Amino acid sequence: MSRIPSHYVEFMQKNPEIGDAYQKLGEATLDSGPLTRKHAELVKIGISLGACLESAVRSHCRKAIEAGATEQEVRHAVMLAVTTVGFPTMMAGLRWIEEAMAG
Repeated sequence: MSRIPSHYVEFMQKNPEIGDAYQKLGEATLDSGPLTRKHAELVKIGISLGACLESAVRSHCRKAIEAGATEQEVRHAVMLAVTTVGFPTMMAGLRWIEEAMAG
């Protein structure tokens, strides 16, 4: 599984107040509804793919697997995007998650 990008780690270290607020916002939104962390991360894969955010797709792939999603579930989350974002974007997403899962 891929590691957390160094630029993210550096930003969080240099800006701890912003990093803390960002993490608290993420936890608050997760805690505000019925989705499990696994399902929330699968949803976030789709959102990230729709916005063509490669780094976010990779990040949420890693987080989904850490939360208990299988590689097959992650792939399915990406494939579901084909009718919304199109075949080329879906294919790019598959490449991003395969690379993330390979490590």
